[in-house]
Parts: sequence; structure tokens; C-alpha cells
Amino acid sequence: MLNIILAIVVSASIDSTMLFIGDQTAMHLQATCEPAEQVSLPVYGETLIDGIEIVDRTGVDTTYLKDGHYQLNQTLTLTSFKDSLFYIAPIPFLSGDDTVFSDPLSLNVVQPFEIDSTMAITDIKPVAKAPIWWWGIFRWILLAILLAALAVATRYLAILIGRRKGVIPQTPKEPERPAEQIALEKLDRIKEQKIWQTGQTKEYHTQLTDVVREYIGKRFGVSSSEKTSDETLREMKPVLAEQKQLYEQLRKMLSLADLVKFAKWTATPDENELSLRTAYTFVHETTPVNSDNTEEQDNKKNDNTINS
Repeated sequence: MLNIILAIVVSASIDSTMLFIGDQTAMHLQATCEPAEQVSLPVYGETLIDGIEIVDRTGVDTTYLKDGHYQLNQTLTLTSFKDSLFYIAPIPFLSGDDTVFSDPLSLNVVQPFEIDSTMAITDIKPVAKAPIWWWGIFRWILLAILLAALAVATRYLAILIGRRKGVIPQTPKEPERPAEQIALEKLDRIKEQKIWQTGQTKEYHTQLTDVVREYIGKRFGVSSSEKTSDETLREMKPVLAEQKQLYEQLRKMLSLADLVKFAKWTATPDENELSLRTAYTFVHETTPVNSDNTEEQDNKKNDNTINS
């Protein structure tokens, strides 16, 4: 399948010389020449010859060889729907004014089954509808009913046994933790982190006021987290009517936090520590006297306010 003229070598080959009708095979075109030579591979339309169709093709791939020559490669995907032995004439490759031909090829297309021409042509059958499987549907419905009945019966049996023993099973509820305990734990974490010492002053005052606002909401029912500092102070003023000094400390802490957060105020180290001590004092001073944590909080009060 090789043909040589001057310094040009061309070839054409087919992967399979026998093909069932409708199947596909690859045809490879190749040309090798010196760098000074110019070769053009043949250009085909939708058919190679009458009866053989080209369904796909690759681009022309150029490969440079070690001996200085270069090689052109292209692959055509062929198919046929005609039962016949095809003769493929030599493939022409153009090089300037010269034409180089490959060896001829053959392709045998075979009908894999016999067609009974005596039978009459009939229409295509319509799409068949699958029958409804009523027993399967009924079985799944019955299974669902049985599972629901079993769940109800199990629940009823558990209640009945509990009544006979005088105990109805109940899910124990965890006791709600005191607001002051939660607030003090969060203040302890803020105290340990000391983020204001690393330049995070805004975050520091935001965390402090968030803890105090959350505590006010749980302790006094004032939704402080959703209010401005002025609105919070207005609602807390009658609550702290007998603790004017504590109210004034709260006002200064919230005002300083607003300056730091919204006016880019640079708080001094003393002001930062004072805000933390104010938060501790506010929680301690407003903790109910009958709280289970009162004694423990009183023991820690001096440490939290002096060593912060």
C-alpha cells in the first residue's frame, strides 16, 4: 500500500477490509517527505466513492521524524449501507505539479442476515402500554398500613405498661442555665483572650457589649440585642432606679463601645480594662440574691474586677 516518487512516500490503509452493513471502519492516509517537499492530502466531501460514506474525519496531523523528514496523517471513518464488494482506486496525493498515488484498496460490505422479500411490508407497531400491576400496588399499600398499625400498637403498649407501673415515660428536660452563669463564662473567655492587646479593639468592645446585651435580655426581658444603646438605656433606667451608680457605669461602657465601633475612637488600655470590669460588676450586682451561683460569684467578684 506504499507508493514512492522522488522523496515522497504515501500510503492508504483500512483497519478492516470486511464490514457489516451500517458498521464503521477507519481509513488511514499517510504521506512522508523531505522538508523541502510540499504534499497535500486529498480532500473528500461526504462520500469516498459511490456507496461508501465518510461519517467523520480527523484534522491533518504533522509529525517530524528523527531523520529530518516530516509525516502527514489523517484518519477517515467510513461506513456503507450497500451489500457489495467495493473497489477503491489509488488515492491521489499532490506535490506541486506531481501527483503520487497510493495502492488501490477493497472493502467488502456484507449483509449479516437474510431478508425475506416474499413477506409483505407492514406498518410499525404502536408503542405498547404496560399493564398496571394492581397486586403490587395493593401489596405496598397493605405493608404501609401494617407498619403504621404496628407503630400505634407499640406506643399504646408502652403507655399501658407505664400506667400499670404508675410511671409514664417522659423525656427529661435539661434545666435552663442561669443567665448570669452564661454571661460570666463568656466574660472569662474574653478576659483570657485579651484581643484588645493585639489591636482588635473594635472586636473586643463588640464582644463585651454582646454579652451584656444578651444578659439584659435574659435577666430583665429587654431585647437589647435589637436596640440601640440609647434605647437600651431608656428601658434600663427605671429598672436600675435604685442603682444609679451602676446605671451610670453601664451608660459609659455602652457609649465607649459605640465610639470605638462607629466613630473609630482609639480607647486607652485603662478604658479597655474598665469596660471589662464594668461588665463583671453589672452581672454581679444584678444577679438575684437567691441564685445558686451567688456565693461562688461573690468569691470571684474581687478577682474578676481587680486582676482583669
